[in-house]
Amino acid sequence: MLYQTFNSAQSQQVNKSLLEKLSSKQYSSWNSFSRKEFTIAIDKCNNLSAPRPDGISWKYLKLVVRNDKYLDNIVNIANACINLGHWPLHFKVSLSIIIPKSNKVAYDSPKSFHSIVLLNMLGKLIEKVISKHL
Repeated sequence: MLYQTFNSAQSQQVNKSLLEKLSSKQYSSWNSFSRKEFTIAIDKCNNLSAPRPDGISWKYLKLVVRNDKYLDNIVNIANACINLGHWPLHFKVSLSIIIPKSNKVAYDSPKSFHSIVLLNMLGKLIEKVISKHL
């Protein structure tokens, strides 16, 4: 649908004066993340999750954040991502896994499968904290 809309609108004239009528929103600063936000987020994670592309599991990450120095580094990385407006490529790496659905007579159709995407663990943790922060 988006593709069709783009193609139909691509050759149309654009009235840029409409943009001038929009009121600009007041910029609000982002409050820095706290160590507590990260410890709460990671405590809620299941230790039995599938291995991630970076080889880190929630169980291992829970052990790492017990050390204040490492937890501070993770918080600093998250704050830097927000302040710089940059999401590192490493966090975007994913692993797609296709799982057959049970009780299917034939597996010759894409509807017979589930797809899951596993993201790198540190990026996933930061995403969880961002979503709670919002």
